[in-house]
Amino acid sequence: MDTTTDCPLAVTIAARLREQRNALTSRWLIRIADRVALTPNRIFPTDDLIDHMPLLLLGVADYIEDPARPVLADTPVIAKAMELGALRYSQGFDEHQLLKEYEILGGILFQFLADTTEELDEECSRTELITCARRVFQAIAVIQQATATQFLMLARTQVAEREERLRTFNRALTHELRNRIGAALGAAQIMEMPEIAAGERQRLNDVVLRNIESMRVVLDNLLVLTGVPLDTRQQRNVRLPEAAQEAARQVRAAAKARAVKIRIDPELPAVEVSAAAVELCLTNLLANAIKYAHQRADERWVEVRGRVAPSEESPEEVIVEVVDNGIGVPVAERTRLFQRFFRAHERSMPDVEGTGLGLSIIRDTVGSLGGKAWAEFPPTGSVFAFSLPCRRETDAAAISA
Repeated sequence: MDTTTDCPLAVTIAARLREQRNALTSRWLIRIADRVALTPNRIFPTDDLIDHMPLLLLGVADYIEDPARPVLADTPVIAKAMELGALRYSQGFDEHQLLKEYEILGGILFQFLADTTEELDEECSRTELITCARRVFQAIAVIQQATATQFLMLARTQVAEREERLRTFNRALTHELRNRIGAALGAAQIMEMPEIAAGERQRLNDVVLRNIESMRVVLDNLLVLTGVPLDTRQQRNVRLPEAAQEAARQVRAAAKARAVKIRIDPELPAVEVSAAAVELCLTNLLANAIKYAHQRADERWVEVRGRVAPSEESPEEVIVEVVDNGIGVPVAERTRLFQRFFRAHERSMPDVEGTGLGLSIIRDTVGSLGGKAWAEFPPTGSVFAFSLPCRRETDAAAISA
């Protein structure tokens, strides 16, 4: 059947579609909102996006009236369809939801076609009706293709970026673990020599402990990254001072090697916290402070501080800060600090090993518990902090007792 021939019914249908495009857009929005976990205001979050939905319907109307128009060219309609694909990608839609959106649009337009045909006073042939239906189908297919193409292009780009980051991460992880194992193994083998003096034996023992502690931090991060529970402490709750002491104990060999003094504020609030989560966060933050200690400072230190403060989301929250007098973070790198696999000093300090996971895991860990993580930068050193909702009303009383 030739769908490019003149069709009087198509002219009428196109005119009605232009008149009712806003009402049909509203119907489309309501149907989509029933199927996705977004409020209607988030489905089309700006006035421009709301306005361009009727523009897509104008494109459909134009094609119904004159299918010889170059709908496959770089027209405003196709541009808006691609913009919709980019929006849906940024909102986290999957392919099924994207295709379902156009399935919904198709259902609305075919119902509109049937209702309009029923309301017409003049007669129309079966050929005209089939021609209009085919043109509606073809117009939706063209617009859907533009939206899906843009969506899939962005998805492929993200997959390629993630694969490259994963390869970089695997190289860094392999390099770090191999070096740590090699250092610990070499020190242990030398310790077996009978002629080693007691002082040297102690130094080698510290090397073994320091490298094993570093590997434990890396492996704990990997377990969190893969969703594997750390150990039975996962379900335990302890007082914050106890969690801070345990985290300090886990990195004490590294602190000793770099002459960094770990201080724990004696006034830490005695609130209950998740043992696994808080120890994981503090261990990572302390390890970073030790790793990036200022080597020319007369005294190198890192301190764990804490306080209970009012919160908008809960009656009280505990704020934990890890403060140091280290080298800080370059201004240009600060906005990316909590991104996965990002290392702020990777170029300036290539000899310092790391995977770039620690801060992103802290952010995700405290986020899963209803808190947040951030960084502050005084004139010297750094402050890395996280907050957690107080578990019980009595926690607030503990700090004021």
